[in-house]
Amino acid sequence: MAELVYHVAVSLDNFIADQAMLDGNINHSFFLFEGDHVPDFLSDIQQYEAVLMGSKTYEFGFQFGAKPGEPGYKGLKHYIFSSSLQFESNEEVELIKGNAVAFIKNLKQQGDGKLWLCGGGELAGTLLKHKLIDQLVLKVNPVIIGEGIPLFGSVKPSLKLDLVEMKQYSNGVIKPTYNIIYT
Repeated sequence: MAELVYHVAVSLDNFIADQAMLDGNINHSFFLFEGDHVPDFLSDIQQYEAVLMGSKTYEFGFQFGAKPGEPGYKGLKHYIFSSSLQFESNEEVELIKGNAVAFIKNLKQQGDGKLWLCGGGELAGTLLKHKLIDQLVLKVNPVIIGEGIPLFGSVKPSLKLDLVEMKQYSNGVIKPTYNIIYT
């Protein structure tokens, strides 16, 4: 069975995007897009068989020149969950308009590698409610932003976590990795 890993950047107050990112202006974002954590991130994502994301996360890549139907991460199969996006699925990018929970349950059962959930918060919250996320890898940025997209959207989980790894970077980013313990 494949493992679903929610691997995402987050502020200290648990937001995965700030207002500047939502407005399409990453140059004014509080999140750190440079530093010694970036090469590790690029190396880390090589372990994944596929990347899963909601429409807002996918659309975030459009400000870097990506177009609907194009992959945001070369070499990875993309599953985009959206009821509003319109594009033809292709070999690299599949648009999923149906039940995300059922689709991901099936995807996990069919595979044996690691699947990367890179956002968004609402999708992560839904999958967490259905006990489908196996691990959290959080790139905790040394910022408090006060508002934005919450880590788990509108879901307010109560979970036990098992810390399996912790990495600290010179720019203040820390990267804890937790296995989720569902009861």
